[in-house]
Amino acid sequence: MKKLFAVFGILAMMTACATTEEQAPQKFQESRFDAQQQINLKVNKVEVVSEFVPSFTRPNVEHLFPVSIEKTAMNWANDRLKAVDFSSNKQATFTVKDASVTEEIIKSEKLFEKDSIKYRAKLSVVLKVSDPNKFSSAETSLDAWRELTIPVDTTIEQKEVYWKNMVDKLFEEFNARMQMNVNKYLNMYIEDNQFIAEYE
Repeated sequence: MKKLFAVFGILAMMTACATTEEQAPQKFQESRFDAQQQINLKVNKVEVVSEFVPSFTRPNVEHLFPVSIEKTAMNWANDRLKAVDFSSNKQATFTVKDASVTEEIIKSEKLFEKDSIKYRAKLSVVLKVSDPNKFSSAETSLDAWRELTIPVDTTIEQKEVYWKNMVDKLFEEFNARMQMNVNKYLNMYIEDNQFIAEYE
């Protein structure tokens, strides 16, 4: 069994002004990845599942986001992973383990400076290929995160824009890193793969 645990994150510092929110209206759509080249897996089925259960309780606020990290991750798998060997008994399973966002109030240490809100988005997935005939499997795992800090009085309209941009940036990194992981650690299951894996 092969595993890879990768972690990446970027701190984003942004500014805004005025009011607070309780419910974020749905104005945006989750990203799709069907314009990119598919990853053809030599399996008879690709199953996309989620084990993430939102709490709907602060500090978790993923339910307030106008786009879902969980749904976007599943879109990625449905758009990019394709089963191409229907005579095989092998199966690929893409599992979303975590797709949460937490919120933290950061008190300002300066007298005339506003307090801030820090959001931390986390995404954890596992892509596993199982071969029941050989009682073997291979998998790659990816843990991704991104942080955003904005003034506490940022309006809901401005927050929506920041949140959507935060998720988009998270998946730009995720898409690139997951492609690398699949090529390197599941290369034997990719049809016509030209990538030569180098193991340390």
